[in-house]
Amino acid sequence: MQRTALVVGVSGIGGSYTARALMADGWQVYGLARRPNADIPGVTPVAADLLDEAGLKAALADVSPTHVFITTWMRQATESENIRVNAAMVRNLLSSLSGRKTLRHVALVTGLKHYLGPFEAYAASGTLPDTPLRESQPRLAVENFYYAQEDEVYAAAERDRFTWTVHRPHSIVGMAVGNAMNLGTTLAVYASICKETGRPFQFPGSEAQWNGLSDVTDARMLAKQLVWAANTDAARNEAFNIVNGDLFRWSWLWGRIADWFGVRASGFSGTVQPLEAAMASDHALWRDIATRHGLAEPDLDRLASPWHTDLDLGRPIEVMTDMANSRKLGFTAYQATDESFFDLFAQLRAARLIP
Repeated sequence: MQRTALVVGVSGIGGSYTARALMADGWQVYGLARRPNADIPGVTPVAADLLDEAGLKAALADVSPTHVFITTWMRQATESENIRVNAAMVRNLLSSLSGRKTLRHVALVTGLKHYLGPFEAYAASGTLPDTPLRESQPRLAVENFYYAQEDEVYAAAERDRFTWTVHRPHSIVGMAVGNAMNLGTTLAVYASICKETGRPFQFPGSEAQWNGLSDVTDARMLAKQLVWAANTDAARNEAFNIVNGDLFRWSWLWGRIADWFGVRASGFSGTVQPLEAAMASDHALWRDIATRHGLAEPDLDRLASPWHTDLDLGRPIEVMTDMANSRKLGFTAYQATDESFFDLFAQLRAARLIP
């Protein structure tokens, strides 16, 4: 039977890499977004807003996927609004596909906030989770839109008799313009500004993050796990953490990133120095840099998400992830983290997104 994928959020980091991986594995692929990119050869774009039920149903009228990959979300002002909006997006999508006899599996991409709590609640309760974070850990007793998304998938799976998987990456490293959570590109832009201005490449985060162990998720690793799970019967109805498979300390990686850009590294200074504040006045400067170097994107906000990088690097604990569930089932992919960043930086430079 022909495997037909609907990748939801195809313009984002996770979605774009997943679409490419599925194409390479011989799938027929549809890519859904409000403004789907058209630069992935062979992917059929589907323009739709997940909050517009009627428009979504019309856009999907002629699409009959065997597998759906949900890789998108919309940030709201409060967690209650995150729950309302993001649950509705999943519910509307799966309702639009309800009754399709072809649908066999839905994969949902969430993240480590499953274990840590919402952005605004990191460590707020005074009780920090045990690390490494394991798939067996129970839900937290707090509002969390990831739980609401999962519950929508579970309910639809019961109704329409498809299987599911949930995939929980750490910070995703990969190339996508206009993404709301983009650690690698944010650091690349910040380092480029430091080089142009002579500023030190200052680590913005906490002592715990500087000295503690961490990991990240290369977008290629996320895509590999999504394709693996879709092709593996034993993976059905399971949740999986997904990271590169190595561990590092920012005290080690920060200098290596600085060396790649030829800037002076400055480590933890004794206090958190948020990147959002450091880059707040750099919009005009970046436009000037883009003009002088002939860059493709002069809008700093389309490339950098310092607020999200601050949240990741400002955590009061070290955060790393255990991948027992997928390892036991045979998923053995591995990616060196320093190479994840260096590969991304080279891609950004080749695409004229950084000088």
